[in-house]
Amino acid sequence: MTDRSTDATSRPLILLTNDDGFDAPGLLALASALPSSADVVIIAPDRNWSASGHSRTLFAPIHTREVTLANGAPAISTSGSPADCVALGLLGLAPRHPDLVISGINWGANVGSDLTYSGTVAGARESALAGIVGIAASLDAVGDADFGPAARFVARLALRLLAARASQPLLLNVNIPNLPEELIRGVQVTRLGQRIYRDELLRREDPRGRPYYWIGGLAPTGVPAPGTDIGALAAGYISITPLLLDPTDHAQLELVQGLTDAEES
Repeated sequence: MTDRSTDATSRPLILLTNDDGFDAPGLLALASALPSSADVVIIAPDRNWSASGHSRTLFAPIHTREVTLANGAPAISTSGSPADCVALGLLGLAPRHPDLVISGINWGANVGSDLTYSGTVAGARESALAGIVGIAASLDAVGDADFGPAARFVARLALRLLAARASQPLLLNVNIPNLPEELIRGVQVTRLGQRIYRDELLRREDPRGRPYYWIGGLAPTGVPAPGTDIGALAAGYISITPLLLDPTDHAQLELVQGLTDAEES
């Protein structure tokens, strides 16, 4: 996976995870694209955790096993969520403290309010909570996809972030259009756009007549407004959105303070 011929302590360590499972093509592409100038440890779920949000396993054991990716790279598969995988690495499963965490490359974009649900983003957020730069990377694909262009871009971005040595833990949400490399128009730094969900509740009955439900419906869409992640992807650009860990609605603090003052008077 990496060239360990030099002193490991002088080399950056990148921790990879995802929410599609350790055998997902996006993780394989990224592991193959990262340069030999960095050491890499892969800790990823043993199954798909899409739309799991930022879940952590607190009341059950987390099992691990050593696996090998299709390119021969060693990895650790766990029964935990993407956030669990990162926490395991930070708490000692990685050979030393990582310098950077990358979660992905996810199959499907994570834009707008998807971030509330995204296991991919949760993996990167877990890193930022620990003070380490985290990248959540997703490919805007709805069918067969070539993860190569996205993997090469994320690898270049990772090297720049390692060289920059940011004083604050950046949390970046990166979405790459599913286009040949030569057709990607560039990179835009964006804000979150407006996601539109078209969910439907589908009722079924089992052989004994008992109801059960699927949440189905058409794939989500979004408003491709200029300056947003959705707009950038629609125009053929890579989108990078810096995220905050603080979800406080600062604009509403004064209003809520007024409501509590009225309660006390």
